[in-house]
Amino acid sequence: MGLYQDLLSKEKSISVIGLGYVGLPVALAFASRFKVIGFDYNPLRVELMQRGLDPSKEVASSAFEDKDILFTSDPADLKAAHFHIVAVPTPIDNHKVPDLDSLFSASEFVGMALKPGDYVVYESTVYPGCTEEDCLPILEKYSGLKGGKDFKLGYSPERINPGDKTHTLEEILKIVAGCDAESLEEIATVYGSVIAAGIYKAPSIKVAEAAKVIENTQRDLNISLMNELAVIFDQLEIDTREVIEAAGTKWNFIKMYPGLVGGHCIGVDPYYLIHKALDVGIDPQVIRSGRWINDRMPEFIAKKLVQTLLKNGKNPIHSKILVMGLTFKENVSDIRNTKVVNLIQELEGYAIKVDVADAHASPEEVFQQYGIQLIEKTDPPYNAVLVAVNHREYETLNADDFIAMMPEDPVLFDIKGMYDKEAMIQKLSYWRL
Repeated sequence: MGLYQDLLSKEKSISVIGLGYVGLPVALAFASRFKVIGFDYNPLRVELMQRGLDPSKEVASSAFEDKDILFTSDPADLKAAHFHIVAVPTPIDNHKVPDLDSLFSASEFVGMALKPGDYVVYESTVYPGCTEEDCLPILEKYSGLKGGKDFKLGYSPERINPGDKTHTLEEILKIVAGCDAESLEEIATVYGSVIAAGIYKAPSIKVAEAAKVIENTQRDLNISLMNELAVIFDQLEIDTREVIEAAGTKWNFIKMYPGLVGGHCIGVDPYYLIHKALDVGIDPQVIRSGRWINDRMPEFIAKKLVQTLLKNGKNPIHSKILVMGLTFKENVSDIRNTKVVNLIQELEGYAIKVDVADAHASPEEVFQQYGIQLIEKTDPPYNAVLVAVNHREYETLNADDFIAMMPEDPVLFDIKGMYDKEAMIQKLSYWRL
């Protein structure tokens, strides 16, 4: 365990490449025990972190205190590190194909910084085989070193859950994998020093990669079943949530609920597995079907709202709707791959005027990424209100609050099932997914 001892004595240091929702918590956790170099491509983000501010608004300023960490946007600083952790985003492009540009760029930077005896551990979500088949050749090319001989390679899939203050990095069991037995033990020791929940040693890097990608694929498929059931039950005029509650009385029924599936994991990771499956000649029909269903829920909800407006004698072209919530999940500012945007686009496709409000999202980021202008305050009267995200700020609203925004034939769409159905249907037209 020579490297670990050198890290512990701070004779050598750890680098973390990519300081977003995953990388920053990782960097700060290690900086409580080791000397850390935190690298991010964006100098504006780095400047904020140098002042003890998280650009993603997930980490409190107090978490930066008493940490041995250098924040930098200069890749040359990575040469001072000996244990490199890559935690850059791995999204999909407009064609739903893995976008690995950031991962490959990070691999180039690390490759140029590598020295004999160094370690490189990837945390970014990838398809099985990517670390060894795609990233390793880049590291070898830019370093002139041989993986496994001159430097060691590993993988430890991230399990960061934005907005979750209970299941923090240190409190979630961490999977680690190495290119050989020696590297596995060294990586497990380094991570084990900051992960209180413990370490699971995967038998290979490919197993660890595959484990990560199926975690969210499984959730995606479970939700797609609930979404398909919601479409069926809506046609049958049955309340889906009432069906789930009834079925949930059986001991082995797993309660899952329908919804908009977005974000950086559940709505993205299955496409990485689909990509690899197609690459080896297998058509993953179940996974593809689940994605097809979930991707089409914004269209279903928009169509249902238009039908409700028409049923109530309202012309969609002359209607104004308030959408409450834009982030991909509750109580976070994260707007990556949020399907609420697709829902808004579907509504606007019917020529409906849509106002959008969110209690957590940054108006500047929303406009920059999606071209949507968040409103600072509501502008009644509205013909319908659609609560898309169950932010805590919306939980206490009652029927009278919504009626105040819709004085004539109020229509409330409750996507997350936040409100008491019986209380709502007594005063307004209420629908939930």
